[in-house]
Amino acid sequence: MNGYNPGTDTKKDMKIWISLILRTGVIVSAVLIFFGGILFSFQHPDAVFSFKSFNGEPEWLHIASSVFSGALEFKSMAVIQLGILVLISTPIIRVIFSFIEFLLHRDWMFVVITAVVICALFYSLLQ
Repeated sequence: MNGYNPGTDTKKDMKIWISLILRTGVIVSAVLIFFGGILFSFQHPDAVFSFKSFNGEPEWLHIASSVFSGALEFKSMAVIQLGILVLISTPIIRVIFSFIEFLLHRDWMFVVITAVVICALFYSLLQ
């Protein structure tokens, strides 16, 4: 009796993977946003900020493909926006990973629940 339970190690491994996904997503996001902020200060040294009125980001930053191509060209606002996209996608990836975990463990009630959550997340992103 060594105390080995076949299902326990898999669940432990999945929890480790999920925590790794969350940590990695937050760290990558923070690095991208910080790097984008540094780039912004070099690319726009004369930028003046007004806290009395709000000016949103340019329209081209609303399209994911433009954000990716802009980040590859080291456009500071695109790099910052990519960091925000990574931050937003991190919990979505975690829910997808949980769905796969529940599917592998044949925990059908949680498969249905996470499927509904995934549908709600994608529906809200597409609106």
